[in-house]
Amino acid sequence: MADLAIAGIVALIIALLLVATVVVRTVWIVPQARARNVERFGRYRKTLQPGLNFIVPFVDRVKPLIDLREQVVAFQGQPVITEDNVVVHIDTVLFFQVTDPRAADYEIVDYIKAIEQLTATQLRNVIGTLDLEATLSSRDRINTALRGVLDDASGKWGIRVTRVEIKAIEPPQSIKDAMEKQMRAEREKRATILQAEGVRQSRILTAEGEKQGAILQAEGARQAAILKAEGEAKAIEQVFTSIHQNDPDPKLLAYQYLQTLPKLAAGEGNTFWVIPGELTSALRAVSAAFGGQAEQAGHAEGENGRTAARREEPAAHVPEPRPGAVGGPEEQAALPDHTPPFELAPGRVDAATE
Repeated sequence: MADLAIAGIVALIIALLLVATVVVRTVWIVPQARARNVERFGRYRKTLQPGLNFIVPFVDRVKPLIDLREQVVAFQGQPVITEDNVVVHIDTVLFFQVTDPRAADYEIVDYIKAIEQLTATQLRNVIGTLDLEATLSSRDRINTALRGVLDDASGKWGIRVTRVEIKAIEPPQSIKDAMEKQMRAEREKRATILQAEGVRQSRILTAEGEKQGAILQAEGARQAAILKAEGEAKAIEQVFTSIHQNDPDPKLLAYQYLQTLPKLAAGEGNTFWVIPGELTSALRAVSAAFGGQAEQAGHAEGENGRTAARREEPAAHVPEPRPGAVGGPEEQAALPDHTPPFELAPGRVDAATE
């Protein structure tokens, strides 16, 4: 009995293990963004989708998981020769995604290695048409060309190349030294040009400022001269109008003329004074202005006396020749008369007494 019980327990355990194995081989859980290919008797049957899947145990075989997410693969530097025969090492980074698990599993053995070799080949083809300068400055062009070629070639493998990036371009050390010298010379050239341009611009601005300052100064002097001339013109016009309106006496004008004469010698550098010819006329006018009335009165009295004498004299009196005088009566008349006032000719005593 004991042997039968032990045999039953062993059989039950074997049955449970068999059932567990069958269940495990039948039920498959696939994670999200993953896929599994199923083969039946060595032939592709289907692709398990994410979630719970059932297969026929011991008949169907489930292959390893295939990642459907976008993947990144960095490739080591590939030696590439440029158009000008310079060997450079280029490191690339590839972004791709599996779009068809069946093609990725059955159309290519190792799609990652295949993409790497295809990238190196196409990189040589693209770089071979560019010189070193274009290679260093045309990364976008290289990336676009590589992506187009790789996407077309890997499409039948169920792979979609989303992006290709040039990570580094390493030329030889001698080329680096030459490029560094060239870059240093170019920067020194630019610095010299910028400095010269700055000096030129500074001089231009300074000259422009001086020009504007001179123009403004000349304009100010011009405006000042115009205003001064206008002021003097208005002053002269006002004086002229006032003189003509008041009708001044010529004596006043002569007096004003004499007042302006000292101004002619007011300068410190004047060594002589030129007296204009009109000075005598002005002096006569001034003398007439201050002593004109007295002279007019004297002249009037003299004229009255002479008129009365002429009325009393019956005829013209010819002086007698003086004793000891030379010449006739006409020559003696021309000589100055030194006869005292009280010695009068005969017949003039009454008139003189009066």
